[in-house]
Amino acid sequence: MKGFLAWFLRSVLRYRSDVVTVNLSRSFPEKTYDELKAIHKRFYRHLATIFMETLWFSRCRGDKGRKRLRDSHIVEFTNPEEFNRLYGGAHQLMLLQAHTGNWELIGGILNYSYGTPLDFTAKDIAVTYLRLHNPRMDRRMARYRTAAVADQGFDGYLEAGEVLRFALKNRDRKFVYVFITDQYPYNSHDNIRVDFLHQQTPTMTGAAALAAKLDMAVGYLRFEAREEGGYRMTVVPISDHAAGENPVELMQRYYRLLEEDIQKQPWNYLWTHKRWK
Repeated sequence: MKGFLAWFLRSVLRYRSDVVTVNLSRSFPEKTYDELKAIHKRFYRHLATIFMETLWFSRCRGDKGRKRLRDSHIVEFTNPEEFNRLYGGAHQLMLLQAHTGNWELIGGILNYSYGTPLDFTAKDIAVTYLRLHNPRMDRRMARYRTAAVADQGFDGYLEAGEVLRFALKNRDRKFVYVFITDQYPYNSHDNIRVDFLHQQTPTMTGAAALAAKLDMAVGYLRFEAREEGGYRMTVVPISDHAAGENPVELMQRYYRLLEEDIQKQPWNYLWTHKRWK
């Protein structure tokens, strides 16, 4: 089924195939045509996997669903101790995430540590998203993404425009924020750029600026794909205390880590996004 879906997306529907081709060729100028073609093909297999995993994850509700999620080992958190160190050493923790691995599985993060438990609950985390244009699809994706925590008091599914107000209101709470921060900036007036994959790339700085304002710890959430299937999730420290730090420098550290991961697994990234408009 996964192979058929990958073939349909790539060869029949040709879902953003031209965008993928341009993004790959500009990001990897050193690679040959055959190497780029192989990455292109494997990316669509990965994209098909994401679709199927997300549908499966949407049914991981309640105690039975969470047990099924945990027993699957679809994601394994490799260093919960480092996560707890960052979180314990600062009042709040900002995790910067990218479109690697399967970002739609982040709602199950409490179930992915098989050694040391993570030091927070579903009431202590907020995950940001960009509202979809189709209201019906937006509601459906909200149900999918929050399946594992919907009955555990989770109320931190935040549209991008709501984050600042929410963060200021909850600045005195011990809290974890997860931001996907590799998209093209939401605000057209944001002209800050970083060097990313051989291109000057406009970048969002809102998450880093919020972390600096509220003196959060900052980490990069690595999402590595396993060859045998599933993912390894690792938190990489960027700053133990971000107060007084330059948000642009924080984002540059983030992009360096992200680029290292993409170089290792170039197909494990969402190449259909129009990041370089």
